[in-house]
Amino acid sequence: MENVVPRAEARTAASSLALRVLVVDDDRDMVLSLMALLRTEGYETRGLHDARNILQQVHEYDPEVVILDIAMPGRTGWEAARAIRSGLPDKRPLLIGISGEHTRGSDRIHSQTSGFDFYLMKPCDPKVLLTLLRWVRIQSPFRSSYC
Repeated sequence: MENVVPRAEARTAASSLALRVLVVDDDRDMVLSLMALLRTEGYETRGLHDARNILQQVHEYDPEVVILDIAMPGRTGWEAARAIRSGLPDKRPLLIGISGEHTRGSDRIHSQTSGFDFYLMKPCDPKVLLTLLRWVRIQSPFRSSYC
């Protein structure tokens, strides 16, 4: 199941500051909760419940930010992050890993080597997540040319 805001419609209706955020988690409630939070703050969102076709989704949706759960069946967040970084070298979305299971120091190091920019533990504090996204809004390396 996928929650989609049509790309052309979203671009014309959204303000110039709206970021596109792709939320990927096998927990449907987590996806819907994060999307609801982000939409109330003015972000465009798309949600996925697995990361198997992450390259296609990142290519099509062209998000500035991807929030990836680490522990997912089929393809872990670490595998998805590596796939994005190596499979789509022309795209450089900010990658935020989230996990409730992988919280050791070695997990954080594994996340960095997989291509994540940030790593948050579940349940992640909404204030921390929103602060990261506000920072991204003003950081040109993570912004697309049309935003």
